[in-house]
Amino acid sequence: MDASLRYLVVVELVGDGTYSSWAPDLPGCVATGETRQECEENMCDAIALHMAGLRDDGTPIPRPTAVASATVEVDVD
Repeated sequence: MDASLRYLVVVELVGDGTYSSWAPDLPGCVATGETRQECEENMCDAIALHMAGLRDDGTPIPRPTAVASATVEVDVD
């Protein structure tokens, strides 16, 4: 296994002005924060805890499959 893996994390602005994040390759691994930076830092911690739990359970660490992110503009008319 590589010493480090790179996972795509989706960060969303929540209606109350806070942030929420999740990783498509790690179902159930989520984090929140008052700022985007705090949310991303909390997500790094959440991923580390998630990985530790998988190891403790004897479950293989999933390899990242998401390799890029993009935003697209869509006409809504």
